[in-house]
Amino acid sequence: MSAQAEQILQRGPAVSVALLPAVFNIFSQWRLTGSQQMTLLGLSNEKTLYNWKKHPEKAKLTRDLLERVSYILGIYKSLQILLPDPTLADQWLQTPNDNPLFSGSAPLERILAGQVVDLAQVRNFLDAERGGW
Repeated sequence: MSAQAEQILQRGPAVSVALLPAVFNIFSQWRLTGSQQMTLLGLSNEKTLYNWKKHPEKAKLTRDLLERVSYILGIYKSLQILLPDPTLADQWLQTPNDNPLFSGSAPLERILAGQVVDLAQVRNFLDAERGGW
């Protein structure tokens, strides 16, 4: 992990207060269920999810969480760039896609496999589509 990421982790509650509400707003726009949100954040306890929503400052930042949030924010940003219509951008994850990465399934199914690498692959796909790295 980079030195910059380590510095972010050291800030603790201040970062959680900034990041988590933004991520929950994205989840709302994507119309994700609580269970789907838990999967994307790597949580196994529903109570933790709802506590984080009410009190983001109490969330313990971990490397895993920071990495997941980074990918989620990157996916969101890429979709906003590629599909300037917010409705289309928000629907993209739930629309079946014939790209070999998705095999006719919706990209949401891919990222809900629960592994960080799945989030990374979808983000990398979107970055490549928009001419990013």
